[in-house]
Amino acid sequence: MKAFFEGIAWLFEEILFLPYAFLRQLEESNWTLANSVNWLFLIVGFSALIYWIVQLNLFDKSGEEDKDPSAHSFL
Repeated sequence: MKAFFEGIAWLFEEILFLPYAFLRQLEESNWTLANSVNWLFLIVGFSALIYWIVQLNLFDKSGEEDKDPSAHSFL
């Protein structure tokens, strides 16, 4: 059983974490490029936030939302 868990550890440490090891080495020469994964997550998150706010405004302007205090059962 010990060999099984050591095999899983080897898989993660030597194979699956290789891109992160590359990014760790890249940080010494280019910080922005090394943090490209973080920048990608920020761009996706901000674009989703902007889309959500635009959709909220569209529904608010069209009057489709029921703003009656008794509209929801939990209120």
